[in-house]
Order: sequence, then structure tokens, then C-alpha cells
Amino acid sequence: MKKEKYFYQNLKPFLRCIDASVSKEVYQVMINKEYEMLVTNPVPVNLADYYKSETYISHTDSKKTLLDKVYQFVKNITLKEKLKLINSFKTSSKNVLDVGAGTGDFLKVCQNDSWKVFGVEPSLVARKIAKGKDVFLTAELLKVENRKFDIITLWHVLEHVEKLSESILKFKELLSDEGRLIIAVPNYKSDDAKYYKEFWAAFDVPRHLWHFSQSAIHKIFSKEKMVVKKIIPMKFDAYYVSLLSEKYKTGKMNLMSAFYRGFVSNFKARTTTEYSSLIYVIKKH
Repeated sequence: MKKEKYFYQNLKPFLRCIDASVSKEVYQVMINKEYEMLVTNPVPVNLADYYKSETYISHTDSKKTLLDKVYQFVKNITLKEKLKLINSFKTSSKNVLDVGAGTGDFLKVCQNDSWKVFGVEPSLVARKIAKGKDVFLTAELLKVENRKFDIITLWHVLEHVEKLSESILKFKELLSDEGRLIIAVPNYKSDDAKYYKEFWAAFDVPRHLWHFSQSAIHKIFSKEKMVVKKIIPMKFDAYYVSLLSEKYKTGKMNLMSAFYRGFVSNFKARTTTEYSSLIYVIKKH
């Protein structure tokens, strides 16, 4: 991976995390204090191999385990909320680009609501599943050209993007002048992150290359002359991430403990605004 020069400067150790879901390898998570963001180190050369697992739910529609069922249940609720969000904006042509579209569920919901849908998904397995839903995805963002979109979405995707600066410039190029870039990412400053520390499931090393704070998102996009207009909490994430974190920490699901930690995280965030995950609505300057 070609390192992003701005984000790899003056890094200091923050904590060490285990890839609990696939390889069991240990990775160092470093902090860039200038940007208030964390960086996974090292990044495997064969990063794509770390997604080749049935435990990586967003590339499958699995409902085998309790965790799978919880994920699919929450996903169905949040899909409606995501559609409601993009419908709240006035658009000229009602077209949407979803980057990291997974198995195409968000775009399918949009398609059913008369949106013109476009999507990018690197995983061949996920693209095949999406195709079965009549959602046709391209493999690479760079292949999307000569178009302008009213809405571009990345639902828990920016943390996976290898060429962060280059990708942000591409989003800006594809966004219409009055369009919105909508990005959802985990927040390492949330209370559940502080509680679970190296077991916090949303670190998800090495697949998550970047770990953002609110300050980091503001600074990164301001650098490219884009501005955060609105921040929206994703309250369900505190419960789901806590459930997975309990499994990583203790080897068991611990439903009551996970629910309690999710509740505490959301309760504290009412004052701090540091929810487990946040949606950022971003526009061009």
C-alpha cells in the first residue's frame, strides 16, 4: 500500500489489537495527534485475503448465527433510516452512488423508491449476490467516470479505503455542486471504544485501516475544501459493536453485558456527542 503522507507522519503507539475474526494476528494501532485519527500498522500486502471469511457478514447475507441474525435485523431497520435521510435532500436527478455497496441491499431499497442507483463493490462474492437482486455493481471507484451524483454514500466504508486522499478527491469530482457526501464511520472516542479498548470490535484490524474521530473527519475533508454540514448518531451500533466486543473479550456473547455497555455509551454520548458510530453529511465549499 502506498502510504498517505499526511496521515503517516509523527505516529505514536496507541494500542495493540488482534484480528479476532479471521487471522488472529496482532497489529499496532498508531495515533496521529495532528489529525486526531488512528492508523493500523502494518497493512498486509494481501489485504483482500482478510475479507475472505464467512464471519465477514457485509459480504454475505448469512443468517446462520445469533450474531448474523442480529446484524440482519438491525440492517433492515437502518436501511429505512438511510433511505429517509437521502430523501430529506432536494435533488435534481435523484441519482445515488453507493461506495462499498456490499450485497446491494441499500441500493435495492433506493431502487424501489425510484432512485437511479450506481454502486461500487470490490468483492466478487458480494457483487454476485447483489446481481441476484438486480443491483449491478462495478468493482472499482476509478471506473466511475463522466457522471455527477446528487448523493454519494459510504456506509462503514471509508475506514477500509486504502488510498484515502485520492478517494476523497474522486468523491468530490463525482459529487454535483449541491450534492451530499454521506459517510458513516465508527468513532474511537466513544465510551464503548474506551471500555473495550483492544477488544473493541470496530477496530477490526487489519480491514479497518483508519480510525476516525469527529475532529479527524472535519480536518481531512476541510483539507479538500469540503465541509461537514451535519452529524447524525447511529445508536444501534453501540449495541451491536458491544455484542461483538464481548465475544472478542470473553469468548461469549454476554447479551446483558453488551446491552448495558451499549446503553451506557449512548447515554454518555447525549452529553459528549461521542456515539459509537456517526454519520457525516458533507458538501463542497
